Amino acid sequence: MKYGLNIKPEGALDFVSLGALVHRLDPGIIPFRKANECQIHVSGGEFNCAANLASCFGLNTGIATAMVDYPIGDLIAERVRAMGVRPFYKRFKHNGVNGPNMATVYSDRGFGVRAPVVFYNRSNEAAAQLKPGDFDWNGIFSNGVRWFHSGGIFAALSETTGEVIIEGMKAAKAAGAVTSFDLNYRAKLWNIWGGQERAHAVIHRIIENVDVLVGNEEDLQMGLGIPGPEATSRPALSGAGGSKLDPSTFFGMIDQVICKYPQIKIVATTLREVQSTNKHCWGAVAWIDGKTYLSPTCELDVYDRVGGGDGFASGFFYGLLSDECEQEAVNLGWAHGALLTTYPGDTTMATVEQVRAFAGGASARIQR
Repeated sequence: MKYGLNIKPEGALDFVSLGALVHRLDPGIIPFRKANECQIHVSGGEFNCAANLASCFGLNTGIATAMVDYPIGDLIAERVRAMGVRPFYKRFKHNGVNGPNMATVYSDRGFGVRAPVVFYNRSNEAAAQLKPGDFDWNGIFSNGVRWFHSGGIFAALSETTGEVIIEGMKAAKAAGAVTSFDLNYRAKLWNIWGGQERAHAVIHRIIENVDVLVGNEEDLQMGLGIPGPEATSRPALSGAGGSKLDPSTFFGMIDQVICKYPQIKIVATTLREVQSTNKHCWGAVAWIDGKTYLSPTCELDVYDRVGGGDGFASGFFYGLLSDECEQEAVNLGWAHGALLTTYPGDTTMATVEQVRAFAGGASARIQR
């Protein structure tokens, strides 16, 4: 046993995630009210981790999710295949008019002092209709799965999606898989059907089944109800107290998390100080089985920030699944998250060699 976790040395699938697939429309630096063209990125916080682990790190991964049989679903399914992720779909028929739909996320990139703007169309979303019993967990786990992951965005979609997560987590634990959850608290989603009080009730029942938790200070406060500094008053994540990427507030909240959920062995997050839309100071921290670890820090020139947190989580999970030392696992997550912000889209275009080189201190000198 390492990191306080009992990670299987092998399995047919190294990693399976449960969540919603979405397509993100990206007009670049042009705001939507003035846009005349968009790129389409396939995304979803849970999918991003599976895609990153397959495409960059070479692991065998899968995703359990909803799929709608219409052209947008076909587009998304093609990208899932291209990233090397094995799908476990609950299929829905489209009625040709109003759904069910694959959700749309609209997100421009902002520029300089102009922040990115994100909004959704999740009307009649197929993933929100997922319910317990929709997936054959025994079949998914039958040949061995080492790690199972889900997140707070999927939990927030409806009254049934949290129940699906709990069902999947319990099946994963019974099959001997490590379980992880990214809090990813999104007030806009929770406010549609229950608000923060309902979020606490649902997330509490999920976290009781979790070994590894990902979430920043605001996630811990808003998603778990852990007391901390006023989340809305900070100019940037973990910039509290005026010091750059100060992890002390985050570490100060860990004792309360572990007291409430003593089975959790790891809590990790990114540290980001936003100087402008395209200039971030970037780091990462983790509490692993009673000890704390801090990554290096770097100044990022950000091309597209969406997916950077998932980039950290997937690199970090890779380090743990690969039996790296704790510090190296944190550094790999930090390096991959940093690299991911230099590409368009929500999923990785990096190679594992690039990640390891940057984690080891490589510069941006041209590679010939």
